[in-house]
Amino acid sequence: MLLTLTLVPLSAAQLARNTKQAKGPRALGLLELSADGKARLIPIAIMVDGKFYDAGAYKASPVPLALWSETVYEAEKTGVSQGLFTVGEAMRTGSSTWFGEGKWRPAGSEPKPRPVAAKPRMDEDEGPPKLRRPEPDKSQPSSPPPAAPSTQDDKKPSTPVPANPSATVPNSEPAGATSPDKPPDEPASTAANDEDPNRPVLKRGKTEALGKAHPEVGASTGVPRRPSGAAANTDARKLPPQQIPAISDAAGPEPRPYLYDIKPDEEQKYRKGMLALAADAVRAKVKEITPALPGAKPATRTATPARSPSKVSQPTFDDIQFHAFDLWNTNEPVFVLSAIAHMPNAPGASAEVPDRPYYVTLVAKKNMYDELRKLYGGVTDSQHLHETPRFELIDAVDADGDGRGELLFRRISDAGSTWAVYRAGADQLFPLFEGTPSGQ
Repeated sequence: MLLTLTLVPLSAAQLARNTKQAKGPRALGLLELSADGKARLIPIAIMVDGKFYDAGAYKASPVPLALWSETVYEAEKTGVSQGLFTVGEAMRTGSSTWFGEGKWRPAGSEPKPRPVAAKPRMDEDEGPPKLRRPEPDKSQPSSPPPAAPSTQDDKKPSTPVPANPSATVPNSEPAGATSPDKPPDEPASTAANDEDPNRPVLKRGKTEALGKAHPEVGASTGVPRRPSGAAANTDARKLPPQQIPAISDAAGPEPRPYLYDIKPDEEQKYRKGMLALAADAVRAKVKEITPALPGAKPATRTATPARSPSKVSQPTFDDIQFHAFDLWNTNEPVFVLSAIAHMPNAPGASAEVPDRPYYVTLVAKKNMYDELRKLYGGVTDSQHLHETPRFELIDAVDADGDGRGELLFRRISDAGSTWAVYRAGADQLFPLFEGTPSGQ
């Protein structure tokens, strides 16, 4: 009986590992939806032949492959599709920072299908159904037969439809169109890339259906429009853009949700446990950097009696964000907690030492004994970003197309900010992609 019970979790994990590995190309980006209805896409990473590359630099001749015109991205919030974004034009700020402008079509905004004509009602005593031809109304004059097409219309060539779905469709918007709210960025042409017949395909679905059906940028997209007036402009600027991961893959798996269904009492239990782990990590970090703080005295080696847990300095937390994910579809939750911690001044410390906020990011996994096993614990402050970068969770996303979810973070260090994708293992986080800091 014991052998049977132990084989159950092993078989579930084995099924997760046997998921077919995709080869790509599969592009990962970040869709930004502003309060005024505008949408743009930031390229993050692209996987080709199972290897990840920086999507903002891969095949940038002159435009990165991830931003070629008419490339379709599917925005996914925690694995649930939110809509489609079609790249219209690649823009560049500075020397190497790329983003794409285009058309956003939220999920549920597809045009309604035409109503099907109701079948003619047959009387019960008429026997089996028969084909009927409607009788003409004799009270109305008969309509003339349709005119035959003219010879000139027959000579007009029809608009060619590309046989290859990856062929570039002309953009419905004029090239180089820019927003009146900002100075024009540097557009780049994709003509050289479109002539390559062996270029990788990143599209998903039929791009022909995404042309006129897509609302124009700034149209009714489900995002509240920016009101008119100077006061309304100020309010719109205060709202940060909504950030949603987006995937472009012609042959990738269908998205699936990565949100772990947790009850309120369970959420409070694990949230409390994560905060306890975060408090231990903050105290350890403060102890590590205390000699380097101005006005602090080095620790003495004299034996001191152990303090009770109630007398140990406890950090206070604000801006707490707690997330629970089921990344492998095995009902084994992975918890991510981020917060800003503040430590009280130690007795006898100099009053000139300012309160220093500590940025905490903690990733843990529940084991079979219902205990939290820490996979990553990062604590840093503004003066130690060169040693430990600050991690900001974006969302869970399937970056490599194997059906399992990974964690997408924004990493902030002294060198700048970048994006990173990590896989949650049994004991730690494994990096799948770590970008180069942009210096912004």
